[in-house]
Amino acid sequence: MKKICFVTAAPLTLRAFMRNHLLALSRQYDVCAVADFSSEDIRDDWLPGIRLISVSIARPISPLADWLALLELVRIFRSEHFDVVHSVSPKAGLLAMTAARLAGVPHRIHCFTGQVWATRHGLGRWLLKSADRMITANSNHLLADSHSQREFLEAEGILAKGEASVLGLGSISGVDLERFHPDSNVRKTIRDELGIPDHACLLLFLGRLNRDKGVFDLAQAFARLASGFENVWLAMVGPDEAEVGARFNELCGDAVSRVVRVGYTSVPERYMAAADVFVLPSYREGFGSVVIEAAACGIPTVASRIYGLTDAVDEGVTGLLHPPGNVAALHETLVRMCADSGLRVRLGEKAKERATSHFSMTSVTAELLAFYEKILNTGNQGQ
Repeated sequence: MKKICFVTAAPLTLRAFMRNHLLALSRQYDVCAVADFSSEDIRDDWLPGIRLISVSIARPISPLADWLALLELVRIFRSEHFDVVHSVSPKAGLLAMTAARLAGVPHRIHCFTGQVWATRHGLGRWLLKSADRMITANSNHLLADSHSQREFLEAEGILAKGEASVLGLGSISGVDLERFHPDSNVRKTIRDELGIPDHACLLLFLGRLNRDKGVFDLAQAFARLASGFENVWLAMVGPDEAEVGARFNELCGDAVSRVVRVGYTSVPERYMAAADVFVLPSYREGFGSVVIEAAACGIPTVASRIYGLTDAVDEGVTGLLHPPGNVAALHETLVRMCADSGLRVRLGEKAKERATSHFSMTSVTAELLAFYEKILNTGNQGQ
């Protein structure tokens, strides 16, 4: 039986995006996963039949810790004799692809899911781009989770044209349609919990609160929006990793009274079921999986017109796009949504239809299984 190892820095990546893929692959292959697992992660039976190996892979650059992690990965790969090592996330990709090549792993797969350096400048941008070039050099199979991201990487010289594959229309995981769907009972329950009136137009941001997600742009746009619409509310759901909450509240001004804050949640589908419009004014995204999750709940999206999000949103059909970093354009787009309930309903219906037809978790997993079947049968050993 062929042996496959998935590597990522954070266990949350496996839980949120890869679990269905891993379980499906484990029915045909011997699968294990490497991440910075806690003892609780190891004890929980959330990946039955799949071995979990803990390696400390730090997300920030840390030369000594990174070197030790690289050596540990080389040791594991050599002792386990994997047929495939598959990495997700930049740091894990750099370490895992380098270690897998040193250990002689025949199939080395990396999936690009967004570039940190897309919003950086100067030396920092160069270093991070160089890391992605090294990932490419040490891999012999490459994936990107959106077509527009692949085009961006080709334009930036990270990939040769056609060097990476995209599964279907994109998305690293697809959406679990049994979990994400409209639910009027949950809508009322969550609104009651948050203190949001039934008749209000609820905007939802769900993700990590940081500058690259455009949360400061959203705060300024919402401050203007709230002054013209008495029934508009905003729910901010997600961890404040960059400690930007205080500045966000300041930029909201008096409108902060109609902002509700929720930290990390393991049930994002409940907040999506309660919302009317999903908002993601991000500066960088690999695909925007959260957009199609909202779409599956029948919620249209207002998002920035950047690579990745242009795949997740069919502009004018399932949502509306605006130029990134343009607060005035974001405000105008939100005004269109908030002022026209018919538009929201039409876009939401089309969003649900598109998510169901093209982005189900079942179909994306089937695409990945077919990809594995192809590469393991061709015997493409690379260099």
